[in-house]
Amino acid sequence: MAVNVLGLVVLLLFYLVIIVVGILAARLKRKRNGSSRMEEAIVAGRDINVVVGIFTMTATTVGGGYINGTAESIASSGMVWTLAPFGIFIGLILGTSLSVIVNIPLSIAIVSSSAATIFYTMFGQMISVAYTDIVQLIFIIFGLGLTLPFILTNQNVGSVAASSDVWIGQFDPSITSPWIDLFIAMIFGTIPWQAYFQRVLSVRSGRQAQLLSVAGAFSALILAIPSVVIGAVAVSANWSNTTLGASPMALNQSSMTLPYVLHEFTPNWVAILGLGAISAAVMSSMDSSILGSSSMFTNNIYKKIIRKKAQDTETLWVQTVSIFCVGTLATLVSLFVPIVYGLFVLAADIVFVIVLPQLFCAVFFKKTNVYGAIPGFLVGTLLRIGAGEVLLDWQPFIEYPMYSKDDGQQFPFRSFAMVISLITIVTLSLTADLVRQYLCRKTQNNKYHVSEAGTREDPNITNGYSSSHPLMSFSRS
Repeated sequence: MAVNVLGLVVLLLFYLVIIVVGILAARLKRKRNGSSRMEEAIVAGRDINVVVGIFTMTATTVGGGYINGTAESIASSGMVWTLAPFGIFIGLILGTSLSVIVNIPLSIAIVSSSAATIFYTMFGQMISVAYTDIVQLIFIIFGLGLTLPFILTNQNVGSVAASSDVWIGQFDPSITSPWIDLFIAMIFGTIPWQAYFQRVLSVRSGRQAQLLSVAGAFSALILAIPSVVIGAVAVSANWSNTTLGASPMALNQSSMTLPYVLHEFTPNWVAILGLGAISAAVMSSMDSSILGSSSMFTNNIYKKIIRKKAQDTETLWVQTVSIFCVGTLATLVSLFVPIVYGLFVLAADIVFVIVLPQLFCAVFFKKTNVYGAIPGFLVGTLLRIGAGEVLLDWQPFIEYPMYSKDDGQQFPFRSFAMVISLITIVTLSLTADLVRQYLCRKTQNNKYHVSEAGTREDPNITNGYSSSHPLMSFSRS
């Protein structure tokens, strides 16, 4: 098939608009904002207003995985199981969508979209990401909203209501435990997201942070509706009259449900605008992901461990290089790793099992220290990986209660691992704190005397406790 020239031109124009908006936003905001350069790069100088905050929070949540993955999950597993992470790795989603509608090679599609995203993120960082999210969210709303009437009125699309038992799915009472476990993980696993906290810290007040969180959540829920409808259409449609000849699910290509529905059941120009919506969703998530990862490396590792005295100019360069490296790595994963959905699921589990207990203790348990945090991290990781992962074909080496070779893990192992990790952090932190207090009291009472006549203390013995003692770090925790 020949390359869809119109689709390619529209896509290039879309990339150009996003890049220009990102560059202009960075330049204009930098002129008016007097905050430090690193604060500006990571949290936009804490000067994002609530409207921009709601847009960027919503756009970050409603990513390519959210839109494309919801349609995929509805079509393949039903609404009952659309609790799982809503998608596949961003680069692969965009690549498959472009290859279906524009008909360009998958590798070129992935590299071109990644290059555009990396470029404007490197240039303006959090400021560019926030303001390009506005444009991207507008594309998402307009593009997906426009496609629905054409899809639902296509002659090859049957009654969605008639096939509701398929796309809603069936709930088997025997899988209640893993269903609830996954539901809990998806609810609380989203709390420690780096992209979320960067947006919360970018607004001007705590009240605004609350507002953008609630508004972003409701907006994301509403924007899932088009994907649910498209997934239902994929189940209801007569695919024998299409160029595919069979449904994407029957061809084992359920991950491309949304782009195939757009390609087969809408006019070419509508499919191209729908592609713009998918591209916008993908870019809005990709820029947030690479910015969040690079910010954590620069601020938490490079500046806190490698170069504690690094100035803003140096750390800003490190941040820029980190964005490029993380973006390049993400692109390579999209090109060469075929099981990215499994990686995404495992990453979401690890955030819930490992990061959530650490965040909870850091906020609510002030006596948390390294002697509790590190074992908690290791225990949580071991318990989660030990449960295995079907999507990655990892066999479990820990067989939890109710395990069977046919049904797999029926025990709520994610929630169990998270709770055990939390208990480990709290218990060992308290134990280490008690040991510190005991050693301090013992050292203070252990005085040396050199004669019966006098009570002169040995000048080589410290009166009190030494701040260089390894356990003394607790007092500063």
